[in-house]
This record gives sequence, structure tokens and C-alpha cells, in this order.
Amino acid sequence: MNRMRGQGVSGGVAIGPVYFHMRRKPEDMPRTGQDVSAETARWTAARDDAAQALNALAESARNQAGEEAALLFETHRLLTEDEDFGEAVRGLIESESCSAEYAVYAAGERFAALFDAMEDEYMRARSADVRDVARRIMDILTGGERERIDPPGPVILAAEDLAPSETVRLEKAKTLGLILKNGSAGSHTAILARAMGIPAVCGLGEALSEEHAGHTACMDGDEGTVMIDPDESTLKSFRERAGHEDERMRALEKMRGMPDESRDGRRMSVHCSIASPDDIASVLANDGRGVGLYRSEMLFLSTGHLPGEEEQFAAYRAAVSGMKGKRVVIRTLDIGADKQLSYLPMKKEENPAMGMRAVRICLRQPDLFLTQLRALYRASAFGRLSILFPMITSVREVVECRALCRRAMEELEREGIPFDRAAETGVMIETPASVLIAKELAQEADFFSVGTNDLTQYLLACDRQAGDMDGVYDPHHPSVLRAVRMAADAAHEAGVRVGICGELAGDMEMIPLFLDMGIDEVSVPPQKVLEVRGRIRSI
Repeated sequence: MNRMRGQGVSGGVAIGPVYFHMRRKPEDMPRTGQDVSAETARWTAARDDAAQALNALAESARNQAGEEAALLFETHRLLTEDEDFGEAVRGLIESESCSAEYAVYAAGERFAALFDAMEDEYMRARSADVRDVARRIMDILTGGERERIDPPGPVILAAEDLAPSETVRLEKAKTLGLILKNGSAGSHTAILARAMGIPAVCGLGEALSEEHAGHTACMDGDEGTVMIDPDESTLKSFRERAGHEDERMRALEKMRGMPDESRDGRRMSVHCSIASPDDIASVLANDGRGVGLYRSEMLFLSTGHLPGEEEQFAAYRAAVSGMKGKRVVIRTLDIGADKQLSYLPMKKEENPAMGMRAVRICLRQPDLFLTQLRALYRASAFGRLSILFPMITSVREVVECRALCRRAMEELEREGIPFDRAAETGVMIETPASVLIAKELAQEADFFSVGTNDLTQYLLACDRQAGDMDGVYDPHHPSVLRAVRMAADAAHEAGVRVGICGELAGDMEMIPLFLDMGIDEVSVPPQKVLEVRGRIRSI
């Protein structure tokens, strides 16, 4: 038995064959480019395409692994737009007359080396992010495709290291655990492994070798140990521990079909947050009561063009009809700030989180908004659809949104197109202003959805994407919890339902408090439904 010790970064045990992933070596790239202006234009176009792809990946990660995972890729998008990085690429193109791809490679290695040399572990771990972003842009420039890790069956995946974008695309059914030569607990790959529930050990160094491929391994993501070719006694011990985890999962399976109700009869429905119609299968498989938040911007972020009415209608109809009569809450376009569209340019803002975003953009571009509303109302004929307006700060905004809803319905009626006139409209409570005027907003809304991620950011004057805000960005802060209660009280006083979406919705510590507040529903990633239901039923 060969015993190795590294750093346990994601808890849990796993037993299985080792599959060693060797990242494809980049082909020799052309070092000499065309003229400077042509290579600079290629760089700019590739950077914009990468930002667009990362926006889409962030939304996918948000649904698969939660808000923290999504923020990792939003940070990667910010790296593509970093002025220092851009200046370094352009400088290399101009000074060395080199190709755009070589300039991106050289600039990426230069910046990664700066992080590698830092003393702080968290900052050193950022070198992997820089290289991942550079590789993404280089792939676009060379016309190459990003590799997908596809083992033949359930394995313990071994590698020198994994990029965050590789980790988030792993098939959980085929990934029993991760064992890596490099990496640390502060790496984004480790954060993603924890969010996805995959046991992981990093920092095994040269003790981990390609020669271990195909051998049986036992790994412990808590202790940071890996045993290659374990003896019978070790196998027995690991099987027992794995059995306990299986028992926990079987206990959760018993929650399937059970009411979302505490022991003393308080109900709080468990719904799901999704990013595309493709996620509906996961909602149904995990027994979600409905869709509490469909982020419609995913459709806009995943294409290089502005989706028209027919394209939007097809996506919304697929989601609504797929839920077979269960409610689907679709949030209207929430772009701006950290979610930019290359084909819908907006002026650069010093503080975009406070600027032109979400409903502010939609009300200033009514044709854009009306197209989406028409598609939404058309989809409402195929199931139970509700419309949710984000980033509300005044009653006037809600009144204007509802006026455009009426206009969309009038147009469809004249054209003889069926829709559900009774489709509900709701308001996101995610700004301090919306909390303070919640009583007035409740007179204009059929339901509230409290977005705890942005609400926390705005209440604490803390950029949730800033890496050095640990300990400041705190969703458990008393001001956040009081704001949620204020909104819930105002809603219930007016007979309006209130739900919670965002990372806090799936926080097991918060479930008793939300029940006490009378929260009507929470919206969580599909894979958390049974766990949240079990927590509700234990109270």
C-alpha cells in the first residue's frame, strides 16, 4: 500500500480506480503576427468572446454549485477586462510584432508568476485563475475547443491541477473524488469541489504519478490522505465510512414526496433556482415544488446576439410546459454591473453595481423589455408562469413595469395570441430602498422575492466580488436578517407571499429563522431540495 499525504480541501471519502487526466499541451502557436492593428483587433474580439462565455459559465455554475461558485467565474470575467492585463497584451503586440495568442500567453505567464511569488496563500492560488483565463482566450484565438474530462466510468480523478472551468464541468456521477499534485484550500478549484460535494485532496506533489492510473485508491478529503492499492483492512474501514454517507443520502431520499412542513405544522415550500430550460429535468428529479427563480439573462449571456421574441418564447415555453403545472417564476432581464453583453454596449461606470442595470435598463429601452414581456406572456399559455422584476427601488418603477405588461397583453390580444391574463407579477427585494418601502410595494405586487446576495452587498456597502472582503460580506449580519423580516412582515400584512432566493435560502442555520418569520418559500439549487426539506421537517 502506498500512502500519500496532501491537504484535505473538500470533505468525504471515496474508493475507486484512479483516472489520470493529462491536460493537452498547447500546440506551437504562431509567434509572429500580422500587422499590429489586425492582431490588436483579434485580441479585443477574443477577449469579448471570452467575457461572454464566462458570463454564461457563471450562470451555469450558480445553478450547479451555488452563488459562491458563480462569483468565481464572474471574477474570471473581470480578469479578461483588467486594464493592466490588456495593456500588457497590447504592449507585447506592439513592441514584438507578435501574434495575439502569443501575447496573451506571455502576459498570462507574467501575471501568474507575480501571484506565484506572493507570500499569501490566497493570492498565490490566483495564479491558476490567471492561467485559466489566458488559456480560454488563447483557445478562442487558435480556434481550439476546451477539453472536456470524460472518464469511462466512476473514478477518482487525478491530475497535476484542474482549472476552475474544468472542475465545474465535471460529471458528478463519474467523479468519486479529486486528487491533485498542486493546489490549495484557497484555490477556486477547491472551493468548487466543496460546493459540488466532491471529496478532494490537493498538494500531493510528485508522490502522485501517472503510473497510478488504473490502480485502486482510497482517499479522505477531511484528513488529506490517499492510499494507492490499499490493504483489506483499509478498504474495510473506508467502505464503512462510505456506507454511513450512503445512509445519510438514503435518509434524504425518504424526503421525496413529503410535505415541506415542520413538526408543529408550519409550511415553507422548497422551490428551485435555475438558469435555463435544460435545468427543469434536475428540478423534477430532485422533487422541487416549482421554479422560484429562472434567471432569464442566461439566454442573453449565452449567445452572441440579442435574442428575439421567438427565441425567448421557445425557451420560456420549454420551462413552463416542462414543469407540468407547477409554478415557474421568471425574472426579467438582469444585466449590467457584473453581467455585460458584448452586443449591447453600455458606457463604462466607476461603480456599476450602483449604476445602470436590470429594470433600469429595461425601462430605458422599452422595446427590448416589451419583446421579453410578449415572449413571457405567450409562454404563460402553456403552464403557470409568474414574472419577477429585479433591482426595484421605487413604486414608480413597478407601476411602469406593469404598464408595459398591460401593453404586451393588449398587443397579444389584438393579434389573437393566447396568454394567461392572470399571470402574477412580483418584486425582488434586494435593495435597502425596497425594504424601506416594502409596504407600498406590496400594494403593487402579487409576491415578493428577497434576493439576499445583492441585499447583503448593498446593506453592508461591501462589493461581494472583492476577494479581500472576507469577514465583511456577511449574510448573517443582523441588518440583513432584520431587513428580511421587515420585508416579510410588510408582505404578509398586505396578504402577499414572500420567498427567499440567493445563497441564504439554502443555509441550514437560517431555516428555523425563516420559518419563524413566516417565509412562504425558499428557492435553492435543485440538488439541495431534499436536504432543505429534511431540515424543515426536523424543526
